[in-house]
Amino acid sequence: MAAASAPITMKEVLTLPSIGINSQFITFTHVTMESDKYICVRETAPQNSVVIIDMNMPMQPLRRPITADSALMNPNSRILALKAQLPGTTQDHLQIFNIELKSKMKSHQMPEQVVFWKWISPKMLGLVTQTSVYHWSIEGDSEPVKMFERTANLVNNQIINYKCDPSEKWLVLIGIAPGSPERPQLVKGNMQLFSVDQQRSQALEAHAASFASFKVPGNENPSTLICFASKSTNAGQITSKLHVIELGAQPGKPSFTKKQADLFFPPDFADDFPVAMQISHKYSLIYVITKLGLLFVYDLEMATAVYRNRISPDPIFLTTEASSVGGFYAVNRRGQVLLATVNEATIVPFVSGQLNNLELAVNLAKRGNLPGAENLVVQRFQELFAQTKYKEAAELAAESPQGLLRTPDTVAKFQSVPVQAGQTPPLLQYFGTLLTRGKLNAFESLELSRLVVNQNKKNLLENWLAEDKLECSEELGDLVKTVDNDLALKIYIKARATPKVVAAFAERREFDKILIYSKQVGYTPDYLFLLQTILRSDPQGAVNFALMMSQMEGGCPIDYNTITDLFLQRNLIREATAFLLDVLKPNLPEHGFLQTKVLEINLVTFPNVADAILANGMFGHYDRPRIAQLCEKAGLFVRALQHYTELPDIKRVIVNTHAIEPQSLVEFFGTLSKEWALECMKDLLLVNLRGNLQIIVQTAKEYCEQLGIDACIKLFEQFKSYEGLYFFLGSYLSSSEDPDIHFKYIEAAAKTGQIKEVERVTRESNFYDAEKTKNFLMEAKLPDARPLINVCDRFGFVPDLTHYLYSNNMLRYIEGYVQKVNPGNAPLVVGQLLDDECPEDFIKGLILSVRSLLPVEPLVDECEKRNRLRLLTQFLEHLVSEGSQDVHVHNALGKIIIDSNNNPEHFLTTNPYYDSRVVGKYCEKRDPTLAVVAYRRGQCDDELINVTNKNSLFKLQARYVVERMDGDLWEKVLSPDNEYRRQLIDQVVSTALPESKSPEQVSAAVKAFMTADLPHELIELLEKIVLQNSAFSGNFNLQNLLILTAIKADPSRVMDYINRLDNFDGPAVGEVAVEAQLYEEAFAIFKKFNLNVQAVNVLLDNIQSIERAVEFAFRVEEDAVWSQVAKAQLREGLVSEAIESFIRAEDATEFLDVIRAAANANVYHDLVRYLLMVRQKTKEPKVDSELIYAYAKIDRLGDIEEFILMPNVANLQNVGDRLYDEALYEAAKIIFAFISNWAKLAVTLVKLRQFQGAVDAARKANSSKTWKEVCFACVDAEEFRLAQICGLNIIIQVDDLEEVSDYYQNRGCFNELINLMESGLGLERAHMGIFTELGVLYARYRTEKLMEHIKLFSTRLNIPKLIRACDEQQHWMELTYLYIQYDEFDNAATTIMNHSPEAWDHMQFKDVSVKVANVELYYKAVHFYLQEHPDLINDLLNVLALRVDHTRVVDIMRKAGYLHLIKPYMVAVQSNNVSAVNEALNEIYVQEEDYDRLRESIDMHDNFDQIGLAQKVEKHELLEMRRIAAYIYKKAGRWKQSIALSKKDNLYKDAMETCSQSGDRELSEELLVYFIEQGKKECFASCLFVCYDLIRPDVALELAWMNNMIDFAFPYLLQFIREYTSKVDELVKDRIEARSEVKAKEQEEKDMVAQQNMYAQLLPLALPAPPSMPGMGGGYGPPPPMGGMGMPPMPPFGMPPMGSY
Repeated sequence: MAAASAPITMKEVLTLPSIGINSQFITFTHVTMESDKYICVRETAPQNSVVIIDMNMPMQPLRRPITADSALMNPNSRILALKAQLPGTTQDHLQIFNIELKSKMKSHQMPEQVVFWKWISPKMLGLVTQTSVYHWSIEGDSEPVKMFERTANLVNNQIINYKCDPSEKWLVLIGIAPGSPERPQLVKGNMQLFSVDQQRSQALEAHAASFASFKVPGNENPSTLICFASKSTNAGQITSKLHVIELGAQPGKPSFTKKQADLFFPPDFADDFPVAMQISHKYSLIYVITKLGLLFVYDLEMATAVYRNRISPDPIFLTTEASSVGGFYAVNRRGQVLLATVNEATIVPFVSGQLNNLELAVNLAKRGNLPGAENLVVQRFQELFAQTKYKEAAELAAESPQGLLRTPDTVAKFQSVPVQAGQTPPLLQYFGTLLTRGKLNAFESLELSRLVVNQNKKNLLENWLAEDKLECSEELGDLVKTVDNDLALKIYIKARATPKVVAAFAERREFDKILIYSKQVGYTPDYLFLLQTILRSDPQGAVNFALMMSQMEGGCPIDYNTITDLFLQRNLIREATAFLLDVLKPNLPEHGFLQTKVLEINLVTFPNVADAILANGMFGHYDRPRIAQLCEKAGLFVRALQHYTELPDIKRVIVNTHAIEPQSLVEFFGTLSKEWALECMKDLLLVNLRGNLQIIVQTAKEYCEQLGIDACIKLFEQFKSYEGLYFFLGSYLSSSEDPDIHFKYIEAAAKTGQIKEVERVTRESNFYDAEKTKNFLMEAKLPDARPLINVCDRFGFVPDLTHYLYSNNMLRYIEGYVQKVNPGNAPLVVGQLLDDECPEDFIKGLILSVRSLLPVEPLVDECEKRNRLRLLTQFLEHLVSEGSQDVHVHNALGKIIIDSNNNPEHFLTTNPYYDSRVVGKYCEKRDPTLAVVAYRRGQCDDELINVTNKNSLFKLQARYVVERMDGDLWEKVLSPDNEYRRQLIDQVVSTALPESKSPEQVSAAVKAFMTADLPHELIELLEKIVLQNSAFSGNFNLQNLLILTAIKADPSRVMDYINRLDNFDGPAVGEVAVEAQLYEEAFAIFKKFNLNVQAVNVLLDNIQSIERAVEFAFRVEEDAVWSQVAKAQLREGLVSEAIESFIRAEDATEFLDVIRAAANANVYHDLVRYLLMVRQKTKEPKVDSELIYAYAKIDRLGDIEEFILMPNVANLQNVGDRLYDEALYEAAKIIFAFISNWAKLAVTLVKLRQFQGAVDAARKANSSKTWKEVCFACVDAEEFRLAQICGLNIIIQVDDLEEVSDYYQNRGCFNELINLMESGLGLERAHMGIFTELGVLYARYRTEKLMEHIKLFSTRLNIPKLIRACDEQQHWMELTYLYIQYDEFDNAATTIMNHSPEAWDHMQFKDVSVKVANVELYYKAVHFYLQEHPDLINDLLNVLALRVDHTRVVDIMRKAGYLHLIKPYMVAVQSNNVSAVNEALNEIYVQEEDYDRLRESIDMHDNFDQIGLAQKVEKHELLEMRRIAAYIYKKAGRWKQSIALSKKDNLYKDAMETCSQSGDRELSEELLVYFIEQGKKECFASCLFVCYDLIRPDVALELAWMNNMIDFAFPYLLQFIREYTSKVDELVKDRIEARSEVKAKEQEEKDMVAQQNMYAQLLPLALPAPPSMPGMGGGYGPPPPMGGMGMPPMPPFGMPPMGSY
């Protein structure tokens, strides 16, 4: 069957390898296609990624680096679902991402592994686990919901599909499992159908299933169907069925009858089975697709077979519905994405012709609206009509494909039927059937409506229109308008009858809707007429209408000025203003005239409106000078000022301050330049200084920065207006830091009598010039001195202030200043009064009046500077009597007492408040001893040292230093830099310390001597204290210090001190002695204090005499001493002696070191004694373990057995391992047997060569490692029976298989290894590695069994590994078979060609060649067949025809010289119109002189060198060949050459036809002349008719007349005359019609001018329009031509439906 006539069309949409997808990833687990929008491919190499292919842009795949186990694209949107198994678990992590938003939508961690998942709807994922099925919505935060549990028939099945019906009430799960034992190649299919409502499952056998909807006649609700296909075997009989069953039949309603049909599989496809099923809802077809690429097409309603064909040579593993075209997509293993669609042009003819199923053909045509059944439908309709089955005929007409019968003829046919009494008229039956089926067309709607209108049933029309059952038209609207205008308007709108819609709106006075509707449909009505009409009745409505027009896209259709004039003609000023204000909001320059106009009319009539418009500031392009004048006349002076631009005009207006709001005037000044503003301010001050001063001050305040502070001040000063200056500067003062401004403000305030303000500013301001202000205030002599006091107090002019006030006899202000303002400055006041020789009584009174508020220190300084300190005696004593503790008070009083020599020592020692440093310094020059007293009292160390050194008072200094006990002070006086250090030390040793009774003082002194590093002086000091029977002779610390100092400074005295002194710290001093290497002294100290351990340590560690230590240990007999001795002996390697000492000490703490040392010295007998002692002290695993090991070393195996039976804490496992490692196998055997460590026992027995026992132990251990060790040992010992027992337990572990194999092979045990592997095949846990390894062994050692093994177990082999083995061993036939099984067709083809004697088989090679991916292999195969099998090359090329480059194949054969060999192939592919193929075939045809085939080739295939071929054959001996040359020249447009060849061979007919086709008059006339010259009169006559359109009549007649051939030219002449007569008649007719059109046009223009004049009469004069407005003639343009209802006709553009109509 030709592909063009097939009912199903297959098209290759895409190949996945062409967009970079590796073939290894084109599998069921890597490729997903959830809909016809996206394909998703998961790649794992070279890196993990996901490739998303948009089927709208397949060549632009989106590749993202994503690691996942599975990836699904959402059927509708760019949402990606990912699944990945959590490492180390069986749980899956699910995530959903929005690719467009680049965000994660949801994620969930499943508690069990998801074995299959699928999008069952755009919002729902179906998840299948080993036990259950879940649904997971992508909306919200919901988790997966369990729907049902899997039935038993799906256990151990591979799930391949999961679907649900559109209502999600029915679910189906499909899986496949290995076939039955008698036919394992036929995969078994299982299905579980689940009802959500009933919560019940049903298990069925099926390989593929799908849901469908079908509307059963008589049931308005569609039925839900399930279709499933199965293929099963029973008693050797294969049964293939397709079932269609209704689910959930509706009670009381017609139901779908269950259908089933056979699936016919060809014999070659006996083991093939369905893998997918798709439903075409568009055509109600069922597509069943099998694994090997068969397609079955069945009708859904009848389950009738429609078509079967193989659509893919490669296995198909994935399909999805292509809903938009009613087909499906399929993906095969080669990566082809195939699209199967219904061939609409051929399917119905195919069913009716090929299948001879007329009923099915009609049903298909009706359901799918398909062509091809027209004759059948018409014939059936006529039969039903003839049988008066009008209802059936009506139904057939309603469902006729492509509306074949829905014509006026059908309506007329039903109308012509007479109506029977009591029956429904056939016409109404027909219309009723159409209404139930869908929508009526325009003619049917009109006819039905005419019937309804005649019966006055308007409500039926309304219902049908609401249900969209009628097709609206203008004629239908006209019909309905007779009964209902509103309904007619709706029909007009739906029918897009624009003029009728506008006319209807106009009748209803809904003018605003006209604009909306006109905009929607693009219609242009007469807006000017509409506006005039509205103005007459509704001025406000006219404004709204005009505003709506102004907002139209493309601008207002009427000029704004014209609209304004229309309003003004009727004196509608407010309406005109409202319109202009709205349309002039954009404030465009071209609207300047209108802006001026609206302001003019309102300034003249409503000035307040004009003022509001100007206040809004919405206009910026009007005539400002004109408006300024009008504003001035209207009394709007502020607006006038804003619009005037000349200074004289502004000055003239601005003086009208009585009529101008002050704030507005101030704001206006802000718009003027600095110079103009100052000029206007001067004028205002000249006109009315008092009246305008406030405005000027306010202006100056507001715009001082623009005008300049100095200019404003100058202005006020010019008019000597200190009041204005005061008010102006007052507002600016707080923000100014200019000293001059602050001073001027103070000056202005003073001159205007604002004393309080002067006082405030002088008190608060920080910026005025203090000196200048002080001088001004002194000169002004204000009655209030407070401003001056503020200035002088703040800026330090207190003496000047005091002098001014005292000089002006303002003593009251002096007292007030001191008492209230600033008592702290009283000392300065007192000093100045003393300088001014003020009486002391006033000064004393002033001081006493302040008393405690007075700062004493500066007061004393002022009086002391003037030698008037006694003046303060009374004041100071008064303060003391009040309990003052002020240091300055007491300092001053002390100075007075010292100067008066009034018992100063008593004051200095008893007064606690004075400053010792200050008073002491005051005393130094008067009496140094008094200074010492003062400094001692205040602990002024530096001052006291200095004064005693200076005056040689070292005894006082020594006593002070000892009493102070200050480390820093001692450090200072004992510093080598102190030249008086020796004198001080002598006084300390001789006087100060002997006098002291305080241990702390002595300790501090000793510490100071030590710190100063004076050891000899310290020893001298300590001997005097300790050894001379002083109060400190028995002092513990001093004795320690004496010995320690001697150790450091004079070691020779140490032993003497040890013997003489008893009260010292023996342990500490002993340690110091050890550190100072005085070991004998240290030993003496420790022994004196009975510190035996420390003493023996000195002997061992420092003196290093073990003999003395042992002797000392025997003397003291202490365990601790023996322990120390034992440790030392152990360190010295005296292991036995050390063990003996440890036993004496009963010390078990060092057992680890003892064990280590005993092992090194190999003294295990002594070690056993020691460990037995240790076990009595402690329970340590190490001790027990070492005891067992020691027993083993001295071969006391019986003790070992006895010991391990007793309670112990030994680590037997470690002991056993240690014994094993050291080859103590017998002891190890005892241990491993006791602890049941069968693995170690097995290897130990191997070492003891007890193999049977080793195997038994290994069986108990059941460890791979143990089995290997025993196995390898048995192999080495040639115990192959035992080795095989071990090997069978090893090879079931994949990781250990290769190691066992290598071990056997390395030792040459090939047969034994093969026997082992063959035995392993029957194991329950046999895996792929065993089968593969056996195959490798066969390839190496038993070639004859290799192919049989491969064929038997091809599905259980690791093919790549076996491929390498076969390649190494050169088994080419087996290698080829393996390559084919592994889908590596490129390598298979290469192997066959490279090793053809063994590997080549023609049928096999053909199957392989079409599946290779490397294009070069095609051409390599061509060379191969050309060399070795040329007789079969055409067979090969026919298979490769769709894949090879035909040009390249032809070139290969041409170069080889065997082009004739592939002629059948070239004939088969010539339809591709390839140049090389065409030329090669043409060359062969020329050589074979096959002119018929050559001409056919030239006609059908034009892609070749035409001129070259023509030149080649134009000299051929055969006439037909030369004729072909002429034919080629003709096709190439080389007319002369073609004609010449034809004339040369007397082929005159060809020559004439060539002339006619050339269209060249000259060639035609030359041919006529040639025929005359040759005397060919008949040819002359024929040429006239053949070239009729080219030959000029005069030439033809001339040649005929001159050559006596008039008779032969006469037929031509008759034809020519008839033709030209007809042309003249047509011209006359066209001329008459043109004149009629001109007259009609002139009449139309006259009507238009008359109508224009009628409009002009309706428009009285108004305000003058602006000159030369575009589009206006004489003020108004001609109106557009009028159509129906005053509206011009509009084109039939589309209009969206109106909201309210």
